[in-house]
Amino acid sequence: MSHKFHIPVMGIAFTLDTPIRIAHLGISSVISLVDDLLMEKVRKHYCGLYGFAYEKISEKNPAGRAKRVTAYLNMVDDIVQINMERTKREPFFQKNDKCKYFELLPSDSLLKQDYIKLNEMPSGEARDRLAAELTERMQPGAIDVNIMVKIDRKRYDKNGDPLSDDESDARTALKGFAESTLQSGLVFSAGINKGLFRYMTNFKGFYRNSAGDLQKRIILKVSDFRSSVIQGKFLAQMGLEVAEYRIESGLNCGGHAFPSNGTLLPWILREFKANRHKLVSGFHKLVIAYYEKKGWDYRGPAEAPKPLITVQGGIGAHGEAKRLLEDFGMDRTGWGTPFLLVPEAVCVDSEMSHLLKASKQEDLFLSNVSPLSVPFNLVRNTTSEKWTLDRVEAGNAGSPCPKKFLSSNTEFSEKPICLAAHVYQSKKLDQVQKRPELVEKKQQLKSAVVEKVCLCEHLGNSALINLGISTSKKLPTIVCPGPNLAWFDRTYTLREMVDYIYGRGPCLVSADRPHMFAMELVMYVDYFEKLAKQFTGEAKSFKNLQDFVANLEKSMDFCLEISAQTPYADENLASIAPCVVKQRHRLNDIWESIERQQQEKVADDLPDNFQEVDARATKIIGRMT
Repeated sequence: MSHKFHIPVMGIAFTLDTPIRIAHLGISSVISLVDDLLMEKVRKHYCGLYGFAYEKISEKNPAGRAKRVTAYLNMVDDIVQINMERTKREPFFQKNDKCKYFELLPSDSLLKQDYIKLNEMPSGEARDRLAAELTERMQPGAIDVNIMVKIDRKRYDKNGDPLSDDESDARTALKGFAESTLQSGLVFSAGINKGLFRYMTNFKGFYRNSAGDLQKRIILKVSDFRSSVIQGKFLAQMGLEVAEYRIESGLNCGGHAFPSNGTLLPWILREFKANRHKLVSGFHKLVIAYYEKKGWDYRGPAEAPKPLITVQGGIGAHGEAKRLLEDFGMDRTGWGTPFLLVPEAVCVDSEMSHLLKASKQEDLFLSNVSPLSVPFNLVRNTTSEKWTLDRVEAGNAGSPCPKKFLSSNTEFSEKPICLAAHVYQSKKLDQVQKRPELVEKKQQLKSAVVEKVCLCEHLGNSALINLGISTSKKLPTIVCPGPNLAWFDRTYTLREMVDYIYGRGPCLVSADRPHMFAMELVMYVDYFEKLAKQFTGEAKSFKNLQDFVANLEKSMDFCLEISAQTPYADENLASIAPCVVKQRHRLNDIWESIERQQQEKVADDLPDNFQEVDARATKIIGRMT
């Protein structure tokens, strides 16, 4: 790739059409494959804009989900190729997308350096030859896709009978990508789904062709080195190669958050840097052995190919990105949340854009609204929040749940129900009402039920409004930025943001913005405080909290080592040390309260005659010795 950054998947729809907007400028991005029904609406919209024939793929079609995914991705691929060819045909030395393509490139790019050379040459045959060569070398950004492996709902036919496992949401999304014309990467996020991984073996695109190329690349979004090794080995045993390990901060990110056991991002990156060779040599033999077992010719490189190691989550300054690239050896960085304020790149409606620009630190928080019961980064005062509260006050809590992508609960039925659905919440509220708890406790239990939000619909509505597909002003919308948003407070052009990423434009954030490592530390101590409040004295939970503290302590020590180094431009290293001191005090105070609680529980669990038994045991031991 020509660029040193990519735009990660954001929500269900915010990056759904990002490749159409900016892939012809060489920038890679990621599309979510959760909502095929939304894709179908957006496909109809863009088919109309580009004059493509459109034929609706019916929801009644039993193979419709995979077909809708394929159709949408093929359309995006076609549009990107059209935009790319148009851009290539444009002349040099004018203000157009072709020159913008080259101007956006990082300064140390060989392509960028040759472009600068072109602009310094006098007109003539030599300049014309270089111009033709540069045009030939132009490539669009990757159109990668994302499957959140936890969203793998079992599907049912029109009679309510369960379909086969191969018809689940995740597998049909994978099939849709596998059968598309895209030559790009599939990002697996949110853990391991071995059944889904095995399902990939049905599609030759994930294996090397006769030319030794991979048409479909595998990208694993990971949070620690150990899981990377486990997943990489599991895939290699099936002949599947991981092209990229995409590390993400567990808390300092947008959307769903998957906290580590207290290990902070810098320590995780340190481990990857020291051990990345283990992601190469060991797996290559397994891949070749699988090809031999299948009787296939392995036309790939003789030496084990090195997967890319990239990182994302909370990056908000050029200096931070430079440290990740140069000190930790990352191959590329991912910038998500700041791009929510770049209309050229993402699909956000104007009302939501205004909310994002106005949001401060206190407006951004880790919520419990996700029906997956996974922490979810959120901003306050969305129309989704109001819509949800209005339904609760009207005695009609919950969503009609038209799409059911997040249905997983079987407490009240054999067929899974979504925790945000009206049918679930009404039954659950009735159950809580009949329980004998105090009024205050009941209210707490009820609040936990009704705070779940219909993410399937609300995360996609902003795109429908932005594209003019829906003219309704009543569609509830929700957005899931990372905490980094608080430091970006206006709309930015694509050029502004890219120049900022590469450190060649004015700084877009205030000088007192804490370093990303400092911000992550605060989030983890906040999260630990929540865990402490839930602690009830079990020995296993105590051990988990103890490990959490130990991991935080070693991570903080390493952060102090980093803070003593020379900062890069626009990198607020000075914010790390005082943050460590403050958060260490907080952590110690919280931990001391947990230890006291544990000691009290141990004392309470002792039998009433413990002292008498202990005295007797002491006498017996004395006689034995």
